[in-house]
Amino acid sequence: MTSAGDAYSERAAEYIEVLGTMDSVHPDDRALVAEWSRTLDGRVLDAGCGPGHWTHFLHGRGVAIEGIDLVPAFIASARERFPEVPFRVGRLEAIDCAQGTLAGVLSWYSIIHTPPESIGTVLDEFARCLEPGGSLLLGFFEGQVVEPFAHAVATAYRWPVEALGDELRAAGFEVVETRERHDPGTRAHGAIVARRPARDVSTFVAGGRREMRADFSRLLSERTDHD
Repeated sequence: MTSAGDAYSERAAEYIEVLGTMDSVHPDDRALVAEWSRTLDGRVLDAGCGPGHWTHFLHGRGVAIEGIDLVPAFIASARERFPEVPFRVGRLEAIDCAQGTLAGVLSWYSIIHTPPESIGTVLDEFARCLEPGGSLLLGFFEGQVVEPFAHAVATAYRWPVEALGDELRAAGFEVVETRERHDPGTRAHGAIVARRPARDVSTFVAGGRREMRADFSRLLSERTDHD
């Protein structure tokens, strides 16, 4: 388990009590996720589901959803509190999911502890799992620059919306919509809706679009040399 995973495991009971229900959710976030869910038709993954309250919320809206999380205590609690919803332990960088089989992925603040140099691996994995036209919704802490900060549980990272959008585009996504929320006295929040293109020549494996771009650049270089 990662250091962030260990930290959450140690404080799982506290986290579930304080943040493990929809009562702790900002109304704007609830509205955004509900609106996004109406665009989906097929299987959905709550990637990094934590205590499972968002998974349960979307299940109640008729979404065919499953939740995965690195922390066994979160999964055990979610299964106990929401027995009608499927949950399992899983890692974001290696999701047990066949390629191109998901209509949607919800990653609601589940990448905030991912170091910037590793974010592409997670986004590539989301892209691999999504079907052509599939949708990803990211929630994250927004900032002017990519930087770490002292989160209550483990080191987390702020992202400018445009910088995270660039990472999504590098993974082969189209950025559909961005939102920011700046409430007095709290950290700035961001959200991005992105879509895997309906038609895409990339295979979205082992780096997907990054590999395709490297191949394309090499071909251009070879053509220039021949000219």
